Amino acid sequence: MSSLATIEGMKILDTLTKEKKILDMSKPISFYQCGPTMYWNQHIGNMKSVVMADIMIRSLKYLGADVTFVRNYTDVGHLSSDGDTGEDKMEKAVKRDEKSAEEIFQLYKAQYVSDIEKLNTLAPDVSPRATEHVDEMIELIEMLLEKNFAYQTEHAIYFDISQKDNYTKLSHQDMDKLLSGTGHGDVQDTNKNNPGDFSLWFFKSGAHENALQTWKNPFSEKEGFPGWHIECSAMAHKYLGTSIDIHMGGIEHIPIHHTNEIAQSESGYGSPFVDIWVHNEHLLVDNKKMSKSEGTSFLLSDIEKKGYSPLDLRYLFLQAHYRSKQNFTWDALEAAKNARKSIINRFSDTEKGSVSESFKTNFVDSLRDDFNSPKALGVVHEMLSSNISDEDKLATLIECDMILGLDIERSVLEISNTSIPDPIQDLAVKRIEARNAKDWSLSDKIRDEIQELGYIVKDTDQGQTISKK
Repeated sequence: MSSLATIEGMKILDTLTKEKKILDMSKPISFYQCGPTMYWNQHIGNMKSVVMADIMIRSLKYLGADVTFVRNYTDVGHLSSDGDTGEDKMEKAVKRDEKSAEEIFQLYKAQYVSDIEKLNTLAPDVSPRATEHVDEMIELIEMLLEKNFAYQTEHAIYFDISQKDNYTKLSHQDMDKLLSGTGHGDVQDTNKNNPGDFSLWFFKSGAHENALQTWKNPFSEKEGFPGWHIECSAMAHKYLGTSIDIHMGGIEHIPIHHTNEIAQSESGYGSPFVDIWVHNEHLLVDNKKMSKSEGTSFLLSDIEKKGYSPLDLRYLFLQAHYRSKQNFTWDALEAAKNARKSIINRFSDTEKGSVSESFKTNFVDSLRDDFNSPKALGVVHEMLSSNISDEDKLATLIECDMILGLDIERSVLEISNTSIPDPIQDLAVKRIEARNAKDWSLSDKIRDEIQELGYIVKDTDQGQTISKK
C-alpha cells in the first residue's frame, strides 16, 4: 500500500505513560483492538471506533509497516456489568430474540460486517471468536493458578489483584478502595479474597446455575465459562505473541477490562503485555451520551434511511481526533455530506495528473503525529484551495485517500459517468459488450463514434471511463 521509499517512525500517545512514543516500523507491528460483543446491533459510536482503527492501520501500512491486525468477537462471558456482575449478554439476547446463541452470533455478526464494509474499512488479518479459543483461556488460567495469582471458590476462579504489583498502573485508581470493595468489583461471592478480585472462570453454579454456554474444564466436575477479560489476553497471545505493540479500545475499558488484561497477561506469561495503549473517546449525540431509551443510539441503517451514505459518516468521523469526544448532530452529518459531495463533483471531468509531493508530505506528517486525522483533512482542504492544477489536485487527493478511505477515485468515476448523456452511455455499454466478446474491431468503431460526438473513452484498472473532450 505504501508509496514511500523509506520507513520512518510514528509518534503515538501511550495512555499508560501519557507520553508520545516512537513506534519502530522497521520491524513487524502487532495491533490488537477489542472487538464487539455480538448480542445486539452496533451503534454509530461503535462504528467510529472501527473507522479510527482503520485510519491507524491504513496509515501504518501506507508508511511501509508490516502490520498484523487482530480484532476479536465476544460471544460468551461478557456480563451486563463490565465488573463481572449481572447476566451474560449473550444469554440475555437468547431470551430476548428467542434464538440460539449461535443464531444470535451469526445474525449480529453479519450486520456488523456489512456495516463496517460500507464504511470502507480494511478487514482484520484475524477475527478470532471467543468460544473457539476456550482451550487457550484455560491454559492461561492454569498458569495463573500455578503461580498463585489466581484462586478458586465454589462459584468461580478469581485473579487476586493484591498479588499483582502496580495493578492500577493504567487506571491510576485507588488500590485500597478496590481491595476494600468501595471501588468496582463483584462482591456477590463472599469467598473472594478481595472484593475487587476479578473473574477468570465461572462455574455452572450460584447465579450462573442455568448458564447456556458452558465447557468441561480441569478445575471442577462442573462445567463453566470464561470471564470476559481473560478472552482478549488469550486471543491476543495466540495470534500476536506474548508482547504486542499496540492495543486499542474505548476509554471505558481503561479502569476494568484493560487493567485486568494487563494483570493476567503479565502475571501469566511473565512479560510486558503492551508497548503502546491507544484509547478512543466517545461519540456523543447532541452533546449527550447515546441512549436507546431516548432514541439516540443510532445505527448505520438509521443514517442510510435519511439518505446519507456511510462514507458521509466516515468523513464526519475524520473531523475529530480519535482521543477527542465528538458530537454527532444531523446538521453536522449534512455538512459532512455536502463537503464530500463538493470534493467529488469538482473533479467529475478531470484527468488525473501528478501527486504534489509537498502536500503529500504535510498530509503524512499530520498522521505520523498520533494519527491526527483532522489535521490531515485540513491539509487536504489546503491543497484543494491551492494554485496547483486540478489534475494534480485529483492525483494528490486520490493518494491521500489511500489513508482517508473515502473511496474518492471510484466516486469521481461514478459521477463522471452519470453526467454523460444517455445516447453516449448506450454506446458505451455496447462497446463493453464488444470488448467482452473480444470483437476489437467493433469496439474501436464504437470508440471512434463516441469521440466524434465529443467524448473521450478510456480503459482503466477500474473499468471504462467516459469524459467530455
